[in-house]
Amino acid sequence: QVQLAESGGGLVQAGGSLRLSCAASGRIFGTYAMGWFRQAPGKEREFVGVINWNGGSTYIADSVKGRFTISRVSALNTMYLQMNSLKPEDTAVYFCALHLGGPGRTPSQYDYWGQGTQVTVSS
Repeated sequence: QVQLAESGGGLVQAGGSLRLSCAASGRIFGTYAMGWFRQAPGKEREFVGVINWNGGSTYIADSVKGRFTISRVSALNTMYLQMNSLKPEDTAVYFCALHLGGPGRTPSQYDYWGQGTQVTVSS
C-alpha cells in the first residue's frame, strides 16, 4: 500500500511564495509519476503539474507555468511544488497523487492520493 502525505500549505500574501512537499511511503515498483492537483471550493479538481519519477521530466499546466515548478529528491521519495508569485486565484486545497504508469493529467489516471493541504493567498 502506498501512502502520500502533503505538507507546507498555509496563508500567504499575494506575490509571496510557498513550497509544498509530498512524501511517499510504501512499496512502489516500476514506472510511475507523481502529480499535483488543486481544488478550489465549488470547482473541479485541476491539474497543476506532474513529474516522471524515473527520468525527472516535468510538465506544468499553462495556468501556473512560469510561477510553479516541480522537483523531487528520489532518495527521500519526496516531491516538491515550489510556488512563486502567488495570486488569490491560487487559493485551493492542493493534493499530490501517484500514477502507476507514465505522466497523467487527469485525476482519474491516478492510483493514490494524499489528504491535501490548504493554500490560501490573500490580496
